[in-house]
Amino acid sequence: MKPTVLLVEDDQFFAKVMKRHIEKAGYEVLYCADGEAGWETFQQRDIDLCVLDVVMPKKDGFTLTKDIRSINENVPIIITSSRYMEQDRMLGFENGADDYIVKPFNMQEFLLRLEVFIKRARLLRSEKQITYLVGNLRFNYQQCNVVVEVKKPAPDGGTRIELEHMQLPPKESDLFKYLCENPNKKLKRDQIMSSVWDGDDSYNKRSMDVYLTRLRRYIAPDPTLSVATYHGKGIMFIANEADRHQEIIKA
Repeated sequence: MKPTVLLVEDDQFFAKVMKRHIEKAGYEVLYCADGEAGWETFQQRDIDLCVLDVVMPKKDGFTLTKDIRSINENVPIIITSSRYMEQDRMLGFENGADDYIVKPFNMQEFLLRLEVFIKRARLLRSEKQITYLVGNLRFNYQQCNVVVEVKKPAPDGGTRIELEHMQLPPKESDLFKYLCENPNKKLKRDQIMSSVWDGDDSYNKRSMDVYLTRLRRYIAPDPTLSVATYHGKGIMFIANEADRHQEIIKA
């Protein structure tokens, strides 16, 4: 079956061009002209990837991204927009987008990015799952899921252990996987960019800062884990537990 792409774009001419190129690349395209229709379609159909404009009637792309993330943390979301302000990019990532592309853009580059995300989505459905155990944290890479043990006060005055579950967007999952595979090492930023983003441009560096801030929140319940920043030298994922390991389990 062809992967299904949800295209939500109010510029009908641009949408027609996009739809033609995406279909020519081998995908099925579901087109919607406004955010509300896009939201309804997403809830009704099995979607492999979303391409969302920002400025749309009824529901803007940022809100639609946030709504989609409220029910699905794993589907890749690419935002396309003529808005190039840095705060717009950051807002897109904060709401859960995996990529933000400013119009006009190179269609071939866009299709290559789409292919990368589609492959990643298929990987999430693969038979074997890679799980990293670090400190009191359990991270399933394919499912983009983090489970961490949290100590909380018990009614009898002691403590009890509770499990907190968190979902990571795919690109954050890629970054966290790289950190889990390189604990307690000073990692240069361009080294991370080359491994996780396949590039070293300033836009990706700024988006990495957003992801690192969010990863710090995910690991905050575990006092044995932290992400340290070394000015001019890079970062380090600090894991005090010595029994870090990874295991491969069947889904």
